[in-house]
Amino acid sequence: MPDKNAVLKGLPPRRISEVAAELGLDTERILPHGHYIAKIPIAELEARQRQPDGHLILVTAMTPTPQGEGKTTATIGLADALRRLGKKSMFCVREPSLGPYFGIKGGGTGGGRAQVVPAEDINLHFVGDMYAVEKANNLLCAMVDNHLQHGNELGLDPRRIVLRRVIDLNERSLRDIIIGLGGPLHGVPRRDGFNITPASEVMAILCLARDFGDLGRRMTKMVVGFTYKGEPVRADAVQAVGAMQVLLRDAIHPNLVQSLEGTPAFVHGGPFANIAQGTNTSVATRLALKLADFVVTEAGFATDLGAEKFIDIKCRTAGLKPSTAVIVATIKAIKYHGGFTETGGLGNLAQHIENVRRFGLNPVVCLSHFPDDNPQDHARVIKFCSRHDVEAVVSKHFDQGSAGTTGLAEAVLRSIQKNKRKSIRFMYPLEAPVGKKIETLATQLYGADGVDFDRAAQSGIELLNKHGFGKLPVCVAKTAMSLSDDPGLRGRPRGFRVKVNELRLSAGAGFIVVVCGNIVTMPGLPKVPAAAHIKVLPGGRVTGLT
Repeated sequence: MPDKNAVLKGLPPRRISEVAAELGLDTERILPHGHYIAKIPIAELEARQRQPDGHLILVTAMTPTPQGEGKTTATIGLADALRRLGKKSMFCVREPSLGPYFGIKGGGTGGGRAQVVPAEDINLHFVGDMYAVEKANNLLCAMVDNHLQHGNELGLDPRRIVLRRVIDLNERSLRDIIIGLGGPLHGVPRRDGFNITPASEVMAILCLARDFGDLGRRMTKMVVGFTYKGEPVRADAVQAVGAMQVLLRDAIHPNLVQSLEGTPAFVHGGPFANIAQGTNTSVATRLALKLADFVVTEAGFATDLGAEKFIDIKCRTAGLKPSTAVIVATIKAIKYHGGFTETGGLGNLAQHIENVRRFGLNPVVCLSHFPDDNPQDHARVIKFCSRHDVEAVVSKHFDQGSAGTTGLAEAVLRSIQKNKRKSIRFMYPLEAPVGKKIETLATQLYGADGVDFDRAAQSGIELLNKHGFGKLPVCVAKTAMSLSDDPGLRGRPRGFRVKVNELRLSAGAGFIVVVCGNIVTMPGLPKVPAAAHIKVLPGGRVTGLT
């Protein structure tokens, strides 16, 4: 069914064939999922390899409040506004996870007049990509435990299996479990646990793979555990990769949808940014750059997490070069982080401006408008940004859609011209020691005095170096609520050190996960989760969805 919000606004979704045609796609070659969603075969990217790329616009943010700052909404509004100005534009965002949807944060399809539709379908089961990732991951887990059951010819140490099962829900009771307790016929007893699906290495691989072949090669490299002698055991050793590829055969194709205003969009892949790389698939972004002149994409949370991983992992792997970056800020977040001071909210924003410049770009600040904002506060932020030689624009994308976002779009177009001769910079060379890479991020992007490695982290570095993984990029898992690893340190903290608790290898994805502070890869539900308010009425209409 058409999205009800769109119908109420007098903007019914276009048929997906019409959206595809606007991008120059052959409507006979797309793979429709109903009237308003379609998968676009990866072959469309291969057929356009010689075409020039459009401009890539990265949307990031200042450190958010617990409710988030509407980065996806700003991304959609900006793409709509560029299209309103006559530009051939589209946007790329991640697929929402059911965990936060039924938990506290709500859906991931934007809000107000800047939404991607059909929102209800996208937020729920969508096209099954999340399930494909979950099943591929859990099949590998099943193959590993089956290998243990039938003699363990590889000598895999059950105490050193690093692969975890996944489910796309918030469920704290599954973080640490014991399996195989039913006796000899029911598996080998061992300690195990679940991650949420967006945190799985299979999700990371899907989002970084260049094509079918690369997807298979990356899954082959996945390290599932270590032998009694300390040698890594990879996924191909338990003969799981072929079946995993089959499960992901359709998931690799980007998903085409649209905004309320009809702007084309790819919603594809869904890793979180506080515990994974936090960006949509490379395939979707690369194809979008062949189909549109301006592509807006978001990286989860703020510059210290999503944007850093976008540059140091995704751009490095996929060969992407953003033309500019937008930092989403709100008066609410500035006040949450200590107000209009150099060590408070304005200081926090300044750190993120500096971070984007470290990546080699001069940013634009999108000051997202809320109805209860004081215009004088807007003026203070704009003046502050001007002193930092950054253009800040009040954007009313939530209330007014593209009509309230044209000022931001025009500022972004000016920024693209100003950044024309600039090139992105990575934060560290791959040849740098693992500890040095982490220290560089902590001191330069977070503002820390240094890094402390506990004993498990030190052992992890030694193990990675021993097996030749020391030259991989790092993917820091830390709180998104602070520039530091302590969610209680708001604003622009100083005089702190980052503690690294653990290092986890994602050899297939091609990075090292660095776990800092009190971070978990399986969230829990709040006391009253959003799921408690959701129900289906007798006529089939759903209420309580956010």
